[in-house]
Amino acid sequence: MKLVHRLLPQPILSLAILGLWLGLAGSVSVGQVLLGTLLALLIPFLTRGFWPDPPRIARPLVGARLVATVLFDIVVANWQVARRVLGPLDRLHPRFIEVPLDLEDNFIATILGSIVSMTPGTVSVDIDQERRLLLVHALDAEDPEALIRAIKARYEAPLKEVFQC
Repeated sequence: MKLVHRLLPQPILSLAILGLWLGLAGSVSVGQVLLGTLLALLIPFLTRGFWPDPPRIARPLVGARLVATVLFDIVVANWQVARRVLGPLDRLHPRFIEVPLDLEDNFIATILGSIVSMTPGTVSVDIDQERRLLLVHALDAEDPEALIRAIKARYEAPLKEVFQC
C-alpha cells in the first residue's frame, strides 16, 4: 500500500487529470489514453511536496450529496445570472459580504471558497483566517443575510459533516 501511495499520491487528482485530458483531446485513442495516463501519474507525483495533508473524508455519501447540490446550484445560478444581466441593470444589488466561518481547517475553508466561486453570481475574494471570515462578492445580493444563511446551510454545514470538523 505504501508503494502505491508513493507512486499515486493523489489518486482522485490523477483521475481528474486523465478525465480532463481525454475530454479536451476530443477522442479516446490509445495514444491519448497513454499520454493522459502519463500526465495523470507525473503531475501529482512531481507536485506532491506542495499538497497539504488531505483531510479524511468521514461521510462520503454526504459528500456526494454536496457535489450534487453544487452542480444543481451552478445550473440554477447560470440561469439566474443570465436573466439578471440581460434585464435592467439597475435592479442588480452587487456588494461584498462577510460570511463568518465555523470551519477551523484552512484547507476545508479553501474548498468552501472554491465552491462559492464556482457558483455564478458569487466570487470568494478572501479568506481571513484571523477573523474567520470568507469575503464574497455577490452580483445580486438584495438580502445579504439570506445569502450568508444559504452559503452556510448549503455548503459549509455539509462540508463540516463530510470532514467531521
